[in-house]
Amino acid sequence: MDVSNSVLSQFSLEGRHFVVTGSSSGIGRAMAGFLAGAGATSILVARRQNELEEAAEAIRSAGGKAEIVAADLSQRENIAEIAAQCKAKTRNNTVDGVINAAGVNLRQAVEDITLDSWDLTLNLNLAVPFFFTREFVPEMQAQQYGRVINIASLQSSRAFPNGLPYGASKGGICQLTRAMAEAWSKDNICCNAIAPGFFPTELTAPVFGNDDTRDWAASQTTMGRNGELDDLSGITLFFASSASSYITGQTLNIDGGFTAK
Repeated sequence: MDVSNSVLSQFSLEGRHFVVTGSSSGIGRAMAGFLAGAGATSILVARRQNELEEAAEAIRSAGGKAEIVAADLSQRENIAEIAAQCKAKTRNNTVDGVINAAGVNLRQAVEDITLDSWDLTLNLNLAVPFFFTREFVPEMQAQQYGRVINIASLQSSRAFPNGLPYGASKGGICQLTRAMAEAWSKDNICCNAIAPGFFPTELTAPVFGNDDTRDWAASQTTMGRNGELDDLSGITLFFASSASSYITGQTLNIDGGFTAK
C-alpha cells in the first residue's frame, strides 16, 4: 500500500458539503475557500448578498464549488428555515459539516454595555452556533458522519479591555464545543473549535488599523508576527476531514504562540 497516498486521502473532502456562516469576509470566507479547495462544496451563509456573491465567485474562479444563502442568523426564529435552504443546496438534503464563523465584537467599555448589546453578542456568538448546528444533526446521525468547527478566540482564555460580552461568549464556545462532543460524537460527529490569535479581518480592523496595537499584538506571540489567513488552512482541513476522526471536544489555539507566553 502507498502509505503517503493513504494519509493524504484522509484530507480529501471530495463530495462533501459544508455550511460556513459569516463567510462573506474574514475567517469564514477564508475557511470556505480552503474547504472548496479540498473538493467540498462550500455553502456560504451571511447577511450581505453582494459580498457573498463575490466570495462564491472567487471560489468558483479558483475551480471550487460554492453556493450561497443570504440570511440573518441573528434572527433566531428564522434559523430552521435558513438551515433548510442550506440543505436544499446539497446532493441529498444532508450537510456534512458546519463551520460557525459568524460573530460580533462591539468593543464597548464596561459602563456602556446594555442589555441589548449583551443579548446581541451572546445570541450571535454563542446561541446561534448551537441552534443552527442542531438543525443538521439528524441527517449527520443518519449517515454516521459529521464535522462541526466552532470559532473560539484568545478571549476564550484571556481578558481584554472593552471585550466583556465577547469574552464571555467565546469562553462559552469552548464549553459548548465540549458539550456538543458529548452529545453527538457517538454518531461520529466530531465537534472541535479553533481559537485564532490576531488575524487581519473586518472584526480586527481596530487592531490592524493602528500601528501600535498591530505591533503590540505581534510582540505578544512567540513567533513575533500576527496571523495570515492562510495560516488557518491546515487546521481547517484537518478538523473538517477524516484525518481528525478520533479528535472531538477540543479547542486548538492558532495564535503564533500568544497563549504560550
